[in-house]
Amino acid sequence: MPIDLARLRAETDACDQILHFNNAGAALPPRPVVEAVVAHLRREAEIGGYEAEHEAAARLARVYRSVATMLNAAPSEIALVENATRAWDMAFYALRFQPGDRILTARAEYASNYLAFLQVARRTGAEIVTIPCDEDGAVSLPALERLIDERVRLIAVTHVPTNGGLVNPADGIGRLARAAGVPFLLDACQSVGQMPVDVTAIGCDMLSATGRKYLRGPRGTGFLYVRQELLEQLEPPFLDLHAATWTAPDSYEIRPDARRFENWESYVAGRLGLGTAVDYALEVGLDAIADRIGTLAGRLRCTLGEIPGVVVRDLGASPCGIVTFTKASEGADALKARLAQLRMNVSVSRPSSTLLDFAARGIPEVVRASVHYYNTEGEVDRFVAAVAAA
Repeated sequence: MPIDLARLRAETDACDQILHFNNAGAALPPRPVVEAVVAHLRREAEIGGYEAEHEAAARLARVYRSVATMLNAAPSEIALVENATRAWDMAFYALRFQPGDRILTARAEYASNYLAFLQVARRTGAEIVTIPCDEDGAVSLPALERLIDERVRLIAVTHVPTNGGLVNPADGIGRLARAAGVPFLLDACQSVGQMPVDVTAIGCDMLSATGRKYLRGPRGTGFLYVRQELLEQLEPPFLDLHAATWTAPDSYEIRPDARRFENWESYVAGRLGLGTAVDYALEVGLDAIADRIGTLAGRLRCTLGEIPGVVVRDLGASPCGIVTFTKASEGADALKARLAQLRMNVSVSRPSSTLLDFAARGIPEVVRASVHYYNTEGEVDRFVAAVAAA
């Protein structure tokens, strides 16, 4: 079904006030998400935090089902956590590494993930190996296949890197990982919500994502998927009385589902907002969302590329809704500041976020303009005109 753009913009309060091309940072939440969060906070003020959570128990349980439906997983394979980084960390640090173990990752891997690799490599003697890129800049599947051997303990790849429109071939990576019996951890922070992400079709064992980006959920929300067969083999890096039960003075029992990766205290209002955001995306339709975002991003890339001195920096055969570029006559920070004066939101990506990729490409920084389905063709044209202005 086609997207009802008028309705979606009417339900996004800031659409008539700002041009928001920073959806890869934090998208504008729709009104139902805002109302879900505010209503629960108000209820906490009226009857108490514990009591409001108890009252919302059935709606909280539905959040797990909604996320599972979106990912084609089981609710028992879903954990709700504070953010995507915590979700990723809980999965990664549950694995045990030894000297000689190898972690295979992508050139455009996100800094937080790579820092964790470095920490574990320093502690354990494990080795980090970067998978070569194909001619379009994505993970090379033939190269990955050649690297997989008995030393490989983990394949960890970011689906959509933070610094551009590249989409790594997650399903191909999953196929090779599953054939080799190697765990596959997918960082889907930028892909969930802007395109269909099916963990069964991809074949990943673990997946981390956030609420605030393309899902249009609240900040301070995220989730982790862990495949049931692997779940039973992983002990979280830390436990509390939610993740485990203290059964005797010298023993404990970890809960059997993915909620072993959660902790007792949680942002209840945010979780309800996250569930509302997932349901909203499912109602709009993930395929329709992907088509709309792809159309807008394609228009943006094409028209930006026509501006003298502007170079579009995105890699990949079929780039997504994140559009990155540089302008010869204007630095990224200066351009961002000038656009902000026009009430146009973008962000700047730097080597500190994806060091290996920036170094390999010799780029000091890029402007990142990320579109969403509620943006319009008119906004794209206004934005391009503003970038082109001296």
